[in-house]
Amino acid sequence: MQPIIRNLTEKKLLGHFIEMSFIENKTFQLWNGFMPNRKEIKNAIGANLYSLEVYPENHFDNFDPNKPFKKWAAVEVADYENVPEGMQTLIVPDGLYAVFLHLGPASEGHKTYHYIFAEWLPNSEYTVDNRPHFAVMNEKYKKDDPASEEEIWIPIKNRS
Repeated sequence: MQPIIRNLTEKKLLGHFIEMSFIENKTFQLWNGFMPNRKEIKNAIGANLYSLEVYPENHFDNFDPNKPFKKWAAVEVADYENVPEGMQTLIVPDGLYAVFLHLGPASEGHKTYHYIFAEWLPNSEYTVDNRPHFAVMNEKYKKDDPASEEEIWIPIKNRS
């Protein structure tokens, strides 16, 4: 499973976030709160859904699964002219990403992440950069269907 290395141009996202940890996972609660309000977003670009994690700097140094981070449920928008009440904005800055394709049910995503962080990254010329991590769910995403697909975008920079 080799990634495609992509240079991302800035994205404007609109959605909800919840602070959580890997131990106290609130992903279900986050998406249940976001999806009913998604129709209020009038200037979405495409139909893709974005699941993002914004980690504090050095989050993965001396990794602790209890350390909090922000998880987002969002869509890409053209601008921030009309932000529905209760929604927040997030800009994903330009930068280099390793893009992996996760095939299979979302419940097996941990296997793809394990490969990325335990095998691919340590043996690559890159290290994790301090920008949002995200998954893009398009029409091929079917949650727990074995034929489901989603893109996993990991922010990277060259090792110095």
